[in-house]
Amino acid sequence: MLKEFKEFALRGNVMDLAVGVIIGGAFGTIVNSIVNDLIMPLIGIAFQADFSNLYVPLSDKVAKGLPLAEAKKLGPVFAWGNFVTVVLNFAILAFIIFLMVKGMNSLKKKEEKSPTPVEPPADVKLLTEIRDLLKK
Repeated sequence: MLKEFKEFALRGNVMDLAVGVIIGGAFGTIVNSIVNDLIMPLIGIAFQADFSNLYVPLSDKVAKGLPLAEAKKLGPVFAWGNFVTVVLNFAILAFIIFLMVKGMNSLKKKEEKSPTPVEPPADVKLLTEIRDLLKK
C-alpha cells in the first residue's frame, strides 16, 4: 500500500494539481483584494452607499443606521446588502476568470496558428538552388 501511495504521490499529474491549488489560492487572494479594495468602493461611490452595511431590522431593539456588526449584536437583521455584496463579488470574480480563460485560449490559438518555420536541410536547399538554376 505504501508503494502504491508513493507511485500516486510522485505521479506528474498530482504535482501539477498541487501547484495549481497553491497558485489558485494565492490568485484568489489577489482577486478578492481587487474586488473588495478597488472595485466595490467605486460601486459604493456610484450608488452613494456601502452595500455591506445595508439591512432591515427585524427587531425593535435594532436602530437603523448602525453598522451591520453592531446591529447584529442588538438583535436579528435581514442583511440584504451583505448578500448583494457577495453576489457582486461573485459576478466580478467570474468575469475576471472568464477574461483570463479567454486570454489563455487566444494565446493557445495564436501559438497553434503560427508554427515556427522549419529550415530545410542543406541537401534540399542545394537541390532547390540547382532546380532554380536549371529553370533559368
